[in-house]
Formats: sequence, C-alpha cells, structure tokens
Amino acid sequence: MSKIKSLDELKKIRDAAAGATDLRTTGENPDRVVLAVGMATCGIAAGARKTMETLLSEIDENKLENVSVLATGCLGFCYAEPLVEVRMPGREPIRYGNVDESRARDIVNLHVKQGILLNNAILGKEVPKI
Repeated sequence: MSKIKSLDELKKIRDAAAGATDLRTTGENPDRVVLAVGMATCGIAAGARKTMETLLSEIDENKLENVSVLATGCLGFCYAEPLVEVRMPGREPIRYGNVDESRARDIVNLHVKQGILLNNAILGKEVPKI
C-alpha cells in the first residue's frame, strides 16, 4: 500500500469507503428498499456472507441508491438458509430462501428493480399464480 501524501488523498479514500458502506445502512428514509440477510450462525454456515457480498455487488453495479443491505439475526427458517427478506415501501416483506449468488442477483434485478416476485423461492406465504 502506498503512503498517503496529502489531506486531499485521504479525503478521497474516505469518500470512496463511505460510498461502499452506505449500502449497509438503512437511514430513516421511508422510500428506501431494505434487503435483510439472515446472518445468524446457521445463515453464515449456509453461505450468507457470499449472498450478502453478491447483493452489495449487484446493487453497486446497478447504481441503485435507494437500496440498503443489512445483516440481521435469525429469521426463523433455518432449513432454508441463506435467507433474504425484501422490505419495499408500502408492501409486506417477502422472505426468500436458499439464496445463492444467482438468486441474489435475481432478487436485485427482478424483485427490486422490476417488482417481479420470485415465486419459486418465497417462504412462509402462498403466492397465487398469475
């Protein structure tokens, strides 16, 4: 790692790091979409860290500024870890199970961006077929 030679360089590094960590905070904005990843022991053992990394990467690549990712505890469906709960403004939360990298990308690109539910992955609720 090279040495920082000026205050401006340090500020640039700080601003770049802040942009990455903003994805992990929720703030109090009621229009914000929140993706909660179950990071209890069972979630981590099942691959929730990779799921969270994929969500963060996909959000960053799509430059989605109104979406946050946060780690949460047990969501109650240990058999279906890794779990992701999508909280969209004005709607009931939707929980997805067995969220691998591919499904994490689908959550961002289909559910968050287009409002299309991934019916084959929803937990705890019957979803009518349209």
